[in-house]
Amino acid sequence: MALEMRDRCERCECALLLQVSSARICSYECTFCVSCSAAMQDTCPNCGGELVARPRRRPSAAQ
Repeated sequence: MALEMRDRCERCECALLLQVSSARICSYECTFCVSCSAAMQDTCPNCGGELVARPRRRPSAAQ
């Protein structure tokens, strides 16, 4: 099962690039930019889980 690669931060709605690790996600795939994640102390406000760097996806694998 592939990750849902969201293209916007759930907090500030800034654009997130799929090819660059410019996003943080929790185990439920809540997605935030690096700045918002840092402001939230790398803790997901939705589930309380840890926010970690989202893996990069190659351009050819993007949907």
